[in-house]
Amino acid sequence: MKYYIIAGEASGDLHGSNLIKAIQEKDRNAEFRFWGGDLMAKVASKEPVKHYRDLAFMGFLEVAKNLKTILNNIKFCKEDIKEYRPDVLILIDYPGFNLRIAEFAKKLGIKVVYYISPQLWAWKEGRVEQIKKFVDEMLVILPFEKDFYKKHQVDAHFVGHPLLDAISDLPPIDAGTFKKENGLNNKEIIALLPGSREQEVSKMLQMMLSVRPYFEDYQFVIAGAPSLPKSFYEKFSDENVHFVSNKTYDLLRCSKAALVTSGTATLETALLNVPEVVCYKGSRISYEIGKRLIKNIKYISLVNLIMDREIVTELIQDELNTNNLVDELGRVLEGDQRQQMLQNYRELREKLGGKGASGHAAEIIVNG
Repeated sequence: MKYYIIAGEASGDLHGSNLIKAIQEKDRNAEFRFWGGDLMAKVASKEPVKHYRDLAFMGFLEVAKNLKTILNNIKFCKEDIKEYRPDVLILIDYPGFNLRIAEFAKKLGIKVVYYISPQLWAWKEGRVEQIKKFVDEMLVILPFEKDFYKKHQVDAHFVGHPLLDAISDLPPIDAGTFKKENGLNNKEIIALLPGSREQEVSKMLQMMLSVRPYFEDYQFVIAGAPSLPKSFYEKFSDENVHFVSNKTYDLLRCSKAALVTSGTATLETALLNVPEVVCYKGSRISYEIGKRLIKNIKYISLVNLIMDREIVTELIQDELNTNNLVDELGRVLEGDQRQQMLQNYRELREKLGGKGASGHAAEIIVNG
């Protein structure tokens, strides 16, 4: 069969790559065309139609400024799908774009599968009506999402979380070797995961690095985003602030703790068993708008949302300052809070159901 996949972010590229591998195992004649990144390109042995780094616009103001580009991308995507005529369209998160494409594909008679639900339970719940109309199969990766869709008369499939697939396949790693290969010293590592977009990374790194004078016995290592060049990070580096690119999982596995910008990275850090402090600070306008639109959500990190209680500390907006960051980082580096967090991580993994999400999703996509 012919598969057309759209992933608009780095996390979508990761999950899309594992899904392609799983589909290839079940459909030896599978052909792929996709929007994504380097990971999907590697397993599909071809370049993406569009790379996600050209698609990622963050916040209300940035979207407004780039509206023409976004609309042109939607137009191009529709034309490309019409020409390719896939048997199945697979949409990975990225709802503002993907829901428009779902409507278009459905009208062409193409089967539409949504893998990894948009966070409609947090905001824009009305979009469920679009999913009911234009999506044939909804595959969800968080346990509570199945109940959310059931409430809206959508029969969603809980397939498990694909991060467990990605993490279970990692080879063993030696921290000493990792440090040597990446020009790091022998101090223990505090990993910094500031996000993937230039504007976001600049703001978050300045705050994260403000704690350095209080933790001189550690080295700080920035996890570079694949969408940003090495030169971008050089202005933040010195003899005790280092940078590694495309090695986030290896970095985390060699770290004592991490400061993490909210998003998928909070869950990745937890599943790799690294105590963390979750950080978020947006522009005042975007934050105030978002706060009014998001409803019935107590947390911003996936870790806390899945567990339905605070097991990792979230420092949001005005709470994200140097004093609070120093206090919370100190607590996860040593002592009872660190041990309690690691114990809660074990419960988190059990709740997500183990590996196999990519295979379960592929089974539904290929065989219906």
